[in-house]
Amino acid sequence: MNSCAKYLLLFLGLVSVLVNVVLISLSFQKTPRCAPRAGGWGWGAPGRRSLVFSDLTEHEYTQVRNYMWRQSNLKISHNKFAVPAENFIFLIDLLLPNKSDVLQYLDAGGKEPPRQASVVVFYGTQGVIKEYVVGPLPEPTFHTDVTQKKYGGDLHINSRPVTMGEYLLLFVFIHKNIFSKLSILLEESFGVSGNKTLKPFESMPRGARSGDRHTWISFFRDYSGMYIHPVGLEVLINHASRNDSQWTVDKLFYSGHYYDSVEELSKKYEAGDIDKIVYKPMLNYASLKPRTKALQVGPQQYYTQGPRFIVENNRVSYLDWSFAFGLSSLTGMRVFDVRFKGQRIIYELSVQEAMSVYGSVTPGMMLTKFLDSSIGIGRFAHELVRGVDCPYAAEYVDTFRYIDTSAPQRFRNSICIFEHDAGRPLRRHFSDFFHNSYGGVANSVLVFRSITSIGNYDYMWDFIFYQSGSVEAKVHATGFISSSFKVAGSMLFGHQVAENTIGNIHTHFISFKVDLDVLGVNNIFLTKDMEYKEVEVPWLQKTRAKIPHLVERQLATEQQAALHYGTKIPRYLHIASNQTNRWGHQRSYRLQVFSFTGDHLPESEPVEKSMSWARYKVAITKHKDEERTSSSLYSQNNMWSPAVDFSRFIEDNENIENQDLVAWITTGFLHIPHAEDIPNTVTVGNGGGFLLRPHNYFDEDPSINSPDSVYISPDTLQSCETNKIACLDQENCVPFLPPFTYNGFEEVMEFE
Repeated sequence: MNSCAKYLLLFLGLVSVLVNVVLISLSFQKTPRCAPRAGGWGWGAPGRRSLVFSDLTEHEYTQVRNYMWRQSNLKISHNKFAVPAENFIFLIDLLLPNKSDVLQYLDAGGKEPPRQASVVVFYGTQGVIKEYVVGPLPEPTFHTDVTQKKYGGDLHINSRPVTMGEYLLLFVFIHKNIFSKLSILLEESFGVSGNKTLKPFESMPRGARSGDRHTWISFFRDYSGMYIHPVGLEVLINHASRNDSQWTVDKLFYSGHYYDSVEELSKKYEAGDIDKIVYKPMLNYASLKPRTKALQVGPQQYYTQGPRFIVENNRVSYLDWSFAFGLSSLTGMRVFDVRFKGQRIIYELSVQEAMSVYGSVTPGMMLTKFLDSSIGIGRFAHELVRGVDCPYAAEYVDTFRYIDTSAPQRFRNSICIFEHDAGRPLRRHFSDFFHNSYGGVANSVLVFRSITSIGNYDYMWDFIFYQSGSVEAKVHATGFISSSFKVAGSMLFGHQVAENTIGNIHTHFISFKVDLDVLGVNNIFLTKDMEYKEVEVPWLQKTRAKIPHLVERQLATEQQAALHYGTKIPRYLHIASNQTNRWGHQRSYRLQVFSFTGDHLPESEPVEKSMSWARYKVAITKHKDEERTSSSLYSQNNMWSPAVDFSRFIEDNENIENQDLVAWITTGFLHIPHAEDIPNTVTVGNGGGFLLRPHNYFDEDPSINSPDSVYISPDTLQSCETNKIACLDQENCVPFLPPFTYNGFEEVMEFE
């Protein structure tokens, strides 16, 4: 081939490429960008009214803080790292108005309830904790001490969680009183020298009786994912005094043996009188860095005709659904005024508590029982990662919090909202006989999600809204297991998951609050189940058969409706109205719990009352504004005399017939760690939740009216009227995907 022909072919090839690029570009430009629908979705109260449930704004937090700081008689420190002997604002949060006032405002044109804040102050100078109502917002003019009214007495200062300022003092104390005196042991046993160190992990509760503040601290290698790198050294620190100069080291645990003092351990170690742990370098098997190079991005989703939901202020509208939302620093995410087709179904659906009870032969884990709301479940809802934590194209919402700080903090993208196809049809049928046809509905659902990383564990919280009128609440656990150093007897409390590392057996119990309003606030609690009864077979003489029968019962009191784990519980549980559907059945919503919990702590244990909600799979109580939460900020550090004992909600045994009812639901799972929990626990199989399902609430399945319905018959195969999927290639749009960003490290705890 001559040179001219070669150049001609090369020129024609380049022209062809340019033409294709231009055509693709023109086609791309003609395809519209996906955008939210202009309106028409959702029902319910106007968006402005949802603000009655909205979290405090950054401005409101600041105004409340400044107001409290201006009260000279309170002598409140402005220091972010206030020490235990100082007075310190620990928490500012929204004070939800009383339900009756909110319903009057939402439904009857009543006055908007005043907006107020709840403020928790630790008084180190007096040795007490006080709670205040501060208002009105946004410009406060008053504060009222409600501690006595709310709790019936004073709150001891040692009921408080450990603050950032106290942690800093503890770290200094550890280095001064332990590490500096055990330098030889630390280097020979753990490779600690120069700038190398060990990382602490604390056990809870802090002692054995009210007023104690004695904390076992276990040490781990300074690796990412340190929680599965125990080294075999644990110390018991008495920090009950608000004066850190009076703190003491009361006990040490090294290589499976106890020592009464640092001096005793050091002396016996240097004399060679004990079993020594010998340092051995190892790779960080806890690292989550990818071990395989990514070849391509996995499946992604986007909205082919734009999103079908709208987020306005703190309100979400989606097809037939609408709800208000918020995120409590202590208890985590919550939704209010949940409506389907304009009718309120749920007044409040919220996370209440996450509790774990551990077993171990080592002291750091032996008595450990975590109550995470005392640390702050919502406090640790950090930024969600696009394309991993939530779909890339999800809607992301920032939140603000004021807890253990001196200024409100912004947590970017800490809530995500998205619609997705659940991957299986909501319902379908293919007709093979007589009338050939296919009918079905894709199971498109709206998901409201946050993920909280509390120490080693990450909890993924989902509220899911279905087109059938159902709502699902789910929690999945991931993150790192807690572990202990392998010593004699360890295998009775878990499995070995790495060298000298035991994954400790533990429970996960999760408490949810569901304030259902089924066609109003006058509801009853029904149970339904089956039993076999022997009957005669009419057409066969002298023949009898056992046939399943429907058994229904209405429970009249709170104690009857407190359904304990470990007892036979009816399989159908209903919050019902006195209204009937077209067929004469009481319109109700069913509570369907999915749980794989371990055994609850025996009630004979002194600390059990702090977690007494976990006795019950479901407990139904009469609504009271003073019974807002099943747990408390102070339960973790004063388990023996808890500020909130949920069992007392039931002791008065009030009548629950035709009353405003609240369901308290417990779910979770037993976790026996295994090798596959290294490096990270997966969400698969590690969770629980419950469904709220309409049961005779409607006259038929409401999803029959879903715009996602598909119907195919032999003569309508390509009809866009009955099957929009058939025209998907003609009606699509190009997704607008924002660039990947991540700001999640902006508001992490910094001990400086």
